[in-house]
Amino acid sequence: MKPIIHLIGLPTDQNSSFARGAALAPAAIRAALWSDRGNLFTQSGHEIGTDIAFKDLGDLPLTDVDCAADDAIIKQAVTETMDACGIPLSLGGDHAVTYPIVAALAARHGPLNILHFDAHPDIYADFEGNPRSHASPFARILEAGHATRLVQVGVRTLNTHCREQAERYNVEIIPMLNFQTAQVPALEGPLYISIDLDGIDPSEAPGVAHPEPGGLTIRELLSVLAKQKAHIVGADIVELNPTRDVNDITAIVAAKLVREVAAHIHQNNDQS
Repeated sequence: MKPIIHLIGLPTDQNSSFARGAALAPAAIRAALWSDRGNLFTQSGHEIGTDIAFKDLGDLPLTDVDCAADDAIIKQAVTETMDACGIPLSLGGDHAVTYPIVAALAARHGPLNILHFDAHPDIYADFEGNPRSHASPFARILEAGHATRLVQVGVRTLNTHCREQAERYNVEIIPMLNFQTAQVPALEGPLYISIDLDGIDPSEAPGVAHPEPGGLTIRELLSVLAKQKAHIVGADIVELNPTRDVNDITAIVAAKLVREVAAHIHQNNDQS
């Protein structure tokens, strides 16, 4: 039996460090996903809602001011999705939301292998005094023992502190310098996929708070995804900032990624 993918909106940007706006992202991505400008077919030929079982749960009622309360809401929603034999595909929001999602999944599946696309490693011990910053979720995940392996793709802003953090936690960073998709391993399951849209070059995804030139092309990102054959327990797409988007380009990219990640979950997961 193929899984039912649960689309979960997480409208929060309380842990953003530079420019808020990511809380508006779930609505913008949904508008692009369901728009008549395109269709719901994926590269594989499977269609969302027809071939791929897909349920949009809407947005969670996050406070966007109380991080602990919002973490509890997110964990509960992910747990309820697992109880219903679903796979959570979450729409941030800023990248801080990845921590409670992974915590809930790891409580059920054990430590995960994580494939993380990003311009930044997001492993600060804390950022600007905030240990729950969107620049710190993977530090929280690693120190809690929720990940066996973390592979980061697209990083091009590695500073001294984050380099030390990566060495401390044995993070596998595949930088953009001389990048080739062949460098990215195929991870074992249980696999979690986290896509920060600023991992993509801003020429293709301008609507982010922290654009960093020299990033992944969408085609490179999709090629890396295609290498992954393991059982996928969840995924997120985060850090769209609609206030900085241009003609909805980045929202359209995010909607494309929703379809393609859903297709990989459908292809990789057999719950029989």
